[in-house]
Amino acid sequence: MNIDDIRHVLVVGTGTMGQKIALQCARHGYEVIAYDGFAKSLENAQERIPAYAADLVSQGLMSAAEAEATLARIAYTLNPEAGAQADLISESVLEDPELKGKIFAQFNAICPPHTLFTTNTSTLLPSMFAAATGRPDKFAALHFYGVWIKNLADIMPHPGTSPETLSLLEAFARRIGQVPTVLKKEYPGYIGNTILGALNAVAFKLVFVDRVASVEDVDRAFMLLEGTPYGPFGWLDSNGLDTIWHVMESGAKTSGDPGAQEFADMFKREYIDKGWLGVKSGRGFYSYPNPAFLQPDFLRGSGE
Repeated sequence: MNIDDIRHVLVVGTGTMGQKIALQCARHGYEVIAYDGFAKSLENAQERIPAYAADLVSQGLMSAAEAEATLARIAYTLNPEAGAQADLISESVLEDPELKGKIFAQFNAICPPHTLFTTNTSTLLPSMFAAATGRPDKFAALHFYGVWIKNLADIMPHPGTSPETLSLLEAFARRIGQVPTVLKKEYPGYIGNTILGALNAVAFKLVFVDRVASVEDVDRAFMLLEGTPYGPFGWLDSNGLDTIWHVMESGAKTSGDPGAQEFADMFKREYIDKGWLGVKSGRGFYSYPNPAFLQPDFLRGSGE
């Protein structure tokens, strides 16, 4: 198999990251099938993906004609049999190794033998469910960040990933406009998430544990110091607070730290249970589509 043999991409899981990955692949000429097992999630993707494309047009990153052609390359389905057409799978379901393993086992029975399997997991290790894929040599993590805003992509093998798979995934990442970093071995959190995780932990501590600052002031300080368009909490909103909570919950269970579990429970109660999931739900740490950190006066200490 060579890179030109990859023509059809199946995106499994159409939350925030799945939506962005689907759009990015279609932008770069791939035929994309967006699959989800839940009708509501798929309906949300059918609304959000064109909205993302419109944003890219308004930012001058894509023409209206390119957006139209891009959207025409994306199909949406609730039928897993669509996997029979896939040359590559990008999985972005919840951070649950058992769930991911079941999904990959399901698609192993449907997809052609050549299909590459990738996971966009943020915190889990591919080896946790590599055997369940039925094709461990053709499986690795291909992890995205901002997709078109911060176009870094981590490629992380497990011990059974073949060198050919790694080479193909590196070439594929470049073809969809990403800058790949290929890890030498499995490492929880990759490179970027390890750095961002430390940053987020400090941000949470300042606001929710030590209670010395507001969400807005933490983001404002970071934006001014680093010259970024958003701070830690704006970034968390864009990733989806439900995803963040699953990471917290998984980490708390793994560590057995009662303090971590208490914080995860608080976060679920104050945000997830209220339906405040970030950008995709219209409210998280900020209200969308016009969050305070995008207002002209925000960096001057107002606009909250």
